[in-house]
Amino acid sequence: MALVGYEAAKAKITATIAEIQAKLGHQGPGRPRVATDEAAPKKHTMSASGRERVAAAQRKRWAALKKSQEQAKSAVKAAAPKKRKISAAARKRIGDATRKRWAAYRKAGGKKAEAVAKAGAAS
Repeated sequence: MALVGYEAAKAKITATIAEIQAKLGHQGPGRPRVATDEAAPKKHTMSASGRERVAAAQRKRWAALKKSQEQAKSAVKAAAPKKRKISAAARKRIGDATRKRWAAYRKAGGKKAEAVAKAGAAS
């Protein structure tokens, strides 16, 4: 029996809340508000000269930012060590030594000899 009394009280409270919301113009979550007789507030507009001042200030900020980035970039380039270059004679010595090693590898049989041996064993 007590449960019936609580349900009746809950229904009464829910009805009161709905009534208050209706007076406030609240229709529920996600729904647009009811149009009122009051005029909508005016939108704030900026004059052409005001827009130009804002644009000029923004261009000035971008120029300062780009200038600081270029200075940082040039400082990094100056600090980087110079690349070392190999002389033609040293390059020739390296090439000759590599060719000599490959010739010895091929003379010893290398992978070709292994591949031929494997192919012969498989057949």
